[in-house]
Amino acid sequence: VLPAAKEAQCTPWRKKACCTVSTSQELHKDTSRLYNFTWDHCGKMEPACKRHFIQDNCLYECSPNLGPWIQEVNQSWRKERILQVPLCREDCEQWWQDCRTSYTCKSNWHRGWNWTSGVNKCPARTTCRTFEAYFPTPAALCEGIWDHSYKATNYRRGSGRCIQMWFDPAQGNPNEEVARFYAGARNAGVMPQGIEHLLLSLAPMLYLWLLGRV
Repeated sequence: VLPAAKEAQCTPWRKKACCTVSTSQELHKDTSRLYNFTWDHCGKMEPACKRHFIQDNCLYECSPNLGPWIQEVNQSWRKERILQVPLCREDCEQWWQDCRTSYTCKSNWHRGWNWTSGVNKCPARTTCRTFEAYFPTPAALCEGIWDHSYKATNYRRGSGRCIQMWFDPAQGNPNEEVARFYAGARNAGVMPQGIEHLLLSLAPMLYLWLLGRV
């Protein structure tokens, strides 16, 4: 159970979290010991932008509702990842809007950094430009920045078809319904347009999730 700290963005998952208190605290730091990753690789990131990355990490580390999109990978630094989580349109658009004037030097943050100092630095021959230069559209940001961990959708919050980064826990967790839908849709053979190929590739992980083993 996470503390109800006023500044903690991970509190929507406080009552049913997959992360610890110490993990939640680390996620709010400019350079977290969890990843040794700094948001300020091109100067100080604007607070309005940074809050979306904190929320993104809270969702990734704390949410119990990402099972349908977990995929095993054979990488030295991790054994599983999320892939093409359908993100609600409002969440994606607001993320892009709040970050468009902050600066970065890469369009894919999953790989290609200079780690010689122990934290991520811009690789040689890259240039710090605005987010909007690297990500001209909301979809380019949400889908590209973490190498397709998210999928931009036209589904709205409350539709039951997209994952929300932001929600009021007093009103319940809307992502529970979404996870149930995508897990059930695979078994029933009924899937939203454009998502069929994704769920077919995730069939083994969906089966394990339904059994409660993920």
